Amino acid sequence: GPRREAEVRYLDIRQSLLRDPPEGEENLILLDGRHEFPFSFQLPQEPLVTSFTGKYGSIQYYVKAVLERPAVPDQSVQTELQVISHIDVSSPALLTPVLRSQEKMVGCWFFTSGPVSLSAKIERKGYCNGEAIPIYAEIENCSSRLIVPKAAIFQTQTYLASGKTKTFRQMVANVRGNHIASGSTDTWNGKTLKIPPVSPSILDCCIIRVEYSLAVYIHIPGAKKLMIEMPLVIGTIPCIGFSSRNSSITSQFSMDMSWLALTMPEHPEAPPNYADVVSEEEFSRHVPAYPPPIDCEEQLCCPVFAYIQEFRFQPPPLYSEIDPHPTDVEEAQPVSFML
Repeated sequence: GPRREAEVRYLDIRQSLLRDPPEGEENLILLDGRHEFPFSFQLPQEPLVTSFTGKYGSIQYYVKAVLERPAVPDQSVQTELQVISHIDVSSPALLTPVLRSQEKMVGCWFFTSGPVSLSAKIERKGYCNGEAIPIYAEIENCSSRLIVPKAAIFQTQTYLASGKTKTFRQMVANVRGNHIASGSTDTWNGKTLKIPPVSPSILDCCIIRVEYSLAVYIHIPGAKKLMIEMPLVIGTIPCIGFSSRNSSITSQFSMDMSWLALTMPEHPEAPPNYADVVSEEEFSRHVPAYPPPIDCEEQLCCPVFAYIQEFRFQPPPLYSEIDPHPTDVEEAQPVSFML
């Protein structure tokens, strides 16, 4: 077909490293040898599209130096730059789980052998290079065929020019499950599929798009495969999961409490003496005198009253490092009181 082209310029910064001298001054002459002219430039604040080289197009950034000389052709040299637009997979839109389900009736014309059902789920949409995607799937084979479940990551490149669209799709990673016989079921409880080194997703360019998807499908002999496709976004800033946060909190707690082992003595120190805390004068001021004894014979018809001594500022039991209740001593029998 006819060739179609489209171009978008994101960056154009120009600097003059060697300017012409003002009028009336002598021309600048560079002697033989090596001359260096250092320079720098600032990238714009607005995000740039990630560098990419695909099947039918590319996104490139480069620095080009041009030497203009009178009466002779210009001489130029250029060096490519790699620009990466960061995508944080911890954003709420990329942390949502994706669930799909589908069923297919296996057979030819009116001779059907039964349905094959498939449901699959991934925990989130955003991942980074090197991460392993846990896949949860349930497959039920009610047909008479022997089926094989598989999963794969597909990259889709879309090119737009002159109102036309061209697409290129390729598989970048795949994994295979066990055969499922007729009348059997199988479950994937987090079967992993590792993401290889690929370009991040490009979703904000008007002429080139790079998208990813995770496909879970079933190969059925003699019939079209049953496929579930879930969108993926390959980012550059990894997600900090709950397990990672939990482990980091645990390590932080261990680090914060490590000073305790350095300051605790091997043998604990005895508590202070009671006399050092409460003086005899203060003790006598708060302890009332004992009440006079009661003649129980004169009050036989009256209920018996128990007089309880107040224990304010009473001394605690003497400190001892010897266990008063050793384990080898038999436990005392419980005692009950009746009034």
